[in-house]
Amino acid sequence: MTQLKGKVFDIQRFSTHDGPGIRTIVFLKGCLLRCPWCSNPESQSTEIDILFSADKCIGCKKCEEVCPSHIVAGMQGIDERCILCGACAKGCPAKALEIKGKKMAVAQIMEEVDRDASFYRHSGGGVTISGGEPLMQPDFAVALAEAVKNRGYHLAIETTGYATWENVKKVFDKVDLILYDVKVMDDKTHVDYTGVSNELILDNLYKAAQHGYNITVRVPVIEGVNASEENFRKLAKFMNRANIRNIDLLPYHTFGESKYKQLRTEYSFGGTKPPKEKIDILKKILEEHYLNVTVGG
Repeated sequence: MTQLKGKVFDIQRFSTHDGPGIRTIVFLKGCLLRCPWCSNPESQSTEIDILFSADKCIGCKKCEEVCPSHIVAGMQGIDERCILCGACAKGCPAKALEIKGKKMAVAQIMEEVDRDASFYRHSGGGVTISGGEPLMQPDFAVALAEAVKNRGYHLAIETTGYATWENVKKVFDKVDLILYDVKVMDDKTHVDYTGVSNELILDNLYKAAQHGYNITVRVPVIEGVNASEENFRKLAKFMNRANIRNIDLLPYHTFGESKYKQLRTEYSFGGTKPPKEKIDILKKILEEHYLNVTVGG
């Protein structure tokens, strides 16, 4: 029987975000949303990406030598002749080229996860399945979740909820904590910024809450996109209707901007981090609706 494999672009150990305690984050590849502020642009495609760090390149041309098409350094992944075989990255002595995305079996991932079992026990941590959008690989997410839970580890998932309810439910049934991303309540604004409607996202969030799952809503707070009092009042009312109590505000940052350059694309989003005074106002609005609010760094 062929062992089920998933497309993974990173495994991050010793994380103190995306769930309680010390965690291992497993990032699955592929996302249907195209948020212009995305801090993991290499997560969006389901195919592999090849990142190029010009500052590491020593000009040895080893990448050209091993490439079937003899593509020059920095053009991998964007030259139409590139077949994304990854030979260039494997042959680069300076590590200026990096492959993002590979197929992994659950057992391979668990070998990484198990290395930090003692940290999970002592910190109340565990594993978080993230992305991309892990619900794009529902069967693999379920298989990985079952392996994690069989070890007795705490399991969280970070998701936009943009999937069929059938796939949402079968994954959510396996996890201890759902970190559910909500970008903006207005549907037209959501489409303008992400390329998709938020109707399915909000519908699945409401259904998930009615099933009694442990949910924390997470909102990237961006001036000019969603950092309005009107948006947060709508969000608060929705959460009250759904009986969701926990929300985490994540002020806008540009930590992933360098990755766009490595992918040879432009980071064109001109977002702005709201001032602390604005965050305090939005936090107060949520608290007035009896929500438990935390603010990320």
